[in-house]
Amino acid sequence: MLEANDILTDAGLSREQKIARLKELLSEARGLQRAATEGGMDPNDGVTRNLRDIELALDQLNAEQPEAGAATL
Repeated sequence: MLEANDILTDAGLSREQKIARLKELLSEARGLQRAATEGGMDPNDGVTRNLRDIELALDQLNAEQPEAGAATL
């Protein structure tokens, strides 16, 4: 899985492309977190850290982010 920092530091991507890829990564990470929650997987497997890293990368790009919370999982 790509890391948020890989996307953030990719000089070949425009700001808009970085934001789009980070949002895709965020959606995938939320899906994994949802599966972990519903499927009894280990909640400490790094998914929460990945979500936070992606959110921080989006913040650095001043990207609009959807509301976070239980309803978005």
